[in-house]
Amino acid sequence: MATVEAGLRNEDGDPTIAVYGLGKMGLPLAAVLADTGFDVLGVDIDEVVTTAVNSGESPVSEPGLDELVQTYGGDKLEATTEGSRAAARADVMILLVPTVLDDHNDPNLDPVMRAAADISEGLTDGDLVILESTVPPKTTSGPFTEALETESLTAGEDFGLAHCPERTYSGRVITDLTESYPKIVGGVDEDSTAAASALYQRFNAPGVIELGSATAAEAVKVFEGVYRDTNIALANELGMVCEDWELDAHEVFEAANTQPFCDIHVPGIGVGGHCIPVYPHFVIGGSRETPLLETARAVNDRMPGHAVDILAGTLAGHGCELSNATILVLGITYRPGVKELRYAPALDLVKRLREEGAKVFAHDPLIDDETMSEIGAKAVHSPIVQNIDGVVLATGHEQYRDLNLSELRDAMRTPVFVDGRAFFDPEEMEAFTYAQIANGETET
Repeated sequence: MATVEAGLRNEDGDPTIAVYGLGKMGLPLAAVLADTGFDVLGVDIDEVVTTAVNSGESPVSEPGLDELVQTYGGDKLEATTEGSRAAARADVMILLVPTVLDDHNDPNLDPVMRAAADISEGLTDGDLVILESTVPPKTTSGPFTEALETESLTAGEDFGLAHCPERTYSGRVITDLTESYPKIVGGVDEDSTAAASALYQRFNAPGVIELGSATAAEAVKVFEGVYRDTNIALANELGMVCEDWELDAHEVFEAANTQPFCDIHVPGIGVGGHCIPVYPHFVIGGSRETPLLETARAVNDRMPGHAVDILAGTLAGHGCELSNATILVLGITYRPGVKELRYAPALDLVKRLREEGAKVFAHDPLIDDETMSEIGAKAVHSPIVQNIDGVVLATGHEQYRDLNLSELRDAMRTPVFVDGRAFFDPEEMEAFTYAQIANGETET
């Protein structure tokens, strides 16, 4: 392993790096490594992805990525579907493949283990393996190590192994990789930590934070997501308390947050994406008692249904039953400006509306008609739709800042608007029966 560490620190002896998983996080990492000067092998199971990268085309939409892939794709960044051969050619292997939940909310590590099996076939003495995928703590030193080791190669003795969790945010991945905050590094031994640290110091300006174990590094990333989920749940639960007390939670929270030790978040229709709804389950499933985390998950999961209850109550005030109503959902992606539907609250919203008998239209500037149909909504290409009874804003895309509210109101049969993200100023919405989640003026 000393040869790998020396190579990482020596401009004249750079190792070849293989990156497994050329998705939203993996491809930007591969491109940044190529831009740093490394020869990079990008590995993905999808031949469409590897062909695009080798042609200098990015299959991933991310600011700054097109230019990097165009510059290095097929040259210093060579893509392949052959994971074991890539491992045989590389000195350092970095995994950034997805970790998701199964139908029982248990972690599904199959993609990680398949990549580990490929690497094991090509692993040689002195190599360094880095797991960046977010996993339940103790995965790296446990099943991942077992999948890598052979009769002749032992982690921490014959090859290096570290967990260095990705800490990036869709829409700013390249910036986060290079200049936002320190990289977390935890190896199965001191040499592994030193080797991984040397690699990330080459391109991450804030440097690294070295931890005492791979498990500690795993816990850092998981706890970041858990913190956010729990605090969002607190805001949502206090918001519903404000509804019961006929208070505007936004006004109350803003005043409370003038105290420097208080930072209550904005209540809303729920959380989505690859991280926040997933990582709490990595702790819940691997620890003895986690009642707070379980409650937070339940609170956030119920928010799309709560939005439907608000909508139904507000429609009833106009003599309109939800079961006979036509509803427009604005925004389907889990976050503004990001084309990603994983665990998006709007999916549960649409499902619940259909279960209640409503006819559902949906508009999202990032989602195609076929995908809309698959989630159970009829796609519309303009947010101005004739003869609808209610609008629910689930995702605050920037394009909706220019929404012609008077034209929308004139087109509606029943002027009910439920704002799931506190996106609009209530003073702009006086022509509607307007409800924000937790504004204390809703009927459920």
